[in-house]
Amino acid sequence: MSKQLKIYCKNIGEYIPVEGGETLSDIYARIADRIGIEPICARVNNKTEDLQYPVFAPKQVEFLPATSASGMRVYVRSLCMMLYKAVNNLFPGSTLRIEHSISHGYYCRLWGTPEVDGTVVEKLRDEMRRLVEADIKFERKERLTSDVIKIFERQGLHDKVKLLRSTHSLYTVYYRLGDLCDSYYGNLAPSTGALSVFDLIPYKEGMLLLGIDKENPEVTPRPLPQEKMYGAFTEHLRFNDIIGVKNVGELNEAVAEGRTDLLINVAEALHDKKIARISDEITARYNQGGARVVLIAGPSSSGKTTTCKRLAIQLMTNLLVPQMISLDDYFVNREDTPRDAEGDYDYESLYALDLEQFNRDLNALIAGEEVELPYYNFELGKRQYKGNKIKLTPGSVLLIEGIHGLNPELTAHIEERMKYRVYVSALTTLSIDDHNWVPTTDNRLLRRIIRDHKYRGVSADETIRRWPSVRRGEEKWIFPYQENADATFNSSLIFELGVMKEYGEEILRNVPHDVPEYGEAYRLLCFLGYFSAIGDRMIPPTSLLREFLGGSSFHY
Repeated sequence: MSKQLKIYCKNIGEYIPVEGGETLSDIYARIADRIGIEPICARVNNKTEDLQYPVFAPKQVEFLPATSASGMRVYVRSLCMMLYKAVNNLFPGSTLRIEHSISHGYYCRLWGTPEVDGTVVEKLRDEMRRLVEADIKFERKERLTSDVIKIFERQGLHDKVKLLRSTHSLYTVYYRLGDLCDSYYGNLAPSTGALSVFDLIPYKEGMLLLGIDKENPEVTPRPLPQEKMYGAFTEHLRFNDIIGVKNVGELNEAVAEGRTDLLINVAEALHDKKIARISDEITARYNQGGARVVLIAGPSSSGKTTTCKRLAIQLMTNLLVPQMISLDDYFVNREDTPRDAEGDYDYESLYALDLEQFNRDLNALIAGEEVELPYYNFELGKRQYKGNKIKLTPGSVLLIEGIHGLNPELTAHIEERMKYRVYVSALTTLSIDDHNWVPTTDNRLLRRIIRDHKYRGVSADETIRRWPSVRRGEEKWIFPYQENADATFNSSLIFELGVMKEYGEEILRNVPHDVPEYGEAYRLLCFLGYFSAIGDRMIPPTSLLREFLGGSSFHY
């Protein structure tokens, strides 16, 4: 007879008796009418697990809907495997590559098939709907990695084989859908029947996979035109192809073969070339009577500050005189900062800035007056003045760096021809494998965790706790304006996650197991586990990555 035990269900705030070996799905079925949500996964002792998870000991369990942060990731990953199954059913032998997120969806391409057109996409969409109707179970499996490699070799998943051989794990978790196997960066849904809301539409040279709208899970989000973002992604994907590092398995191969110095040098040269190109465009406009004000914007931890400093150097080589202003110095005093829906200070809000003072100073500078710039003391939460005065002279270009640079309201009183806008973001193009991309938000979050710990004395769990508020602010105040940019600078570096691995792991391991943020810390630790460590010896002091790791020749 099986041993009876109890779990604590956070959804209803009660202990529930369970039989040892019962799955989370079994337990949910007994108390579904008391929970009031349809879960797609659960948080067990603050770690996300799929509903096939068997309970053999007392646990704290919280069932999560698809609209939760963890649930959204589970939903999208499951859609990806269902799309892979549809591709395999209709076009056996072809290769599906899910490259990156864009336009509220996920950009996918097919290789080895007839050209992707509306007819091909419609067939795949119909096959996915048939799979939803069939309600096929996603079966979680765990076997010796050597056995999983053989399975993936038979299916032609050579990118996954390369990754598994480089990680040296003894066992590997994978999923089976019908007769097809695959592995994903995290858990999957119980079955295809849970994925009724999705769409697949033609997009550029491929197609766009759309999941649920987090505000309304009954519909898919509306795609946004993001031509400039697409261009930035495409340019870096071509670069990845040229250097022969498209995924983590190939990056780990380069580490094993001692080729990382070349990767670092080439990636840094690409940054130099792009910033120089932007500088030349600004100079050309300046010489035509425009571009007196350069606005450099982007989300948290995108590398705006270093981009601004490196752009200033390039402008000097073009015989212009850069003068720099940080929007952060125009924060209102902390007690006057607006709050978000959760009651936290909303530093991402445009109105966290003293817009009136900023525009007074900006107009005075453009009029040729001398202005004393403020300095924001983050420790005290107050704006101070320390005698930092600037005045624009002939040949001067004003560089303004901050998250709101592309928001028209910030510089509404400045003529359009006088402005040049640069959008900076870490648009990660390295994939884990063909079916698992590296989320740009994970890249930025790791940068921020390392920087906050090193320079601001902030723990990883506190940074993780604040991150959802940061993301909500970005969605409201930054991303809607990114297509306003005259230039988009992709600040990601193909080697950086290998370099951040040891920095990040040390910090993340200190997150306590009994806080809600542990689950996210554990997920990021698993993510970093895919990468072979890369030393930072060859990273130059002017590298954008130094803004987060330390050792920069720039003063921040």
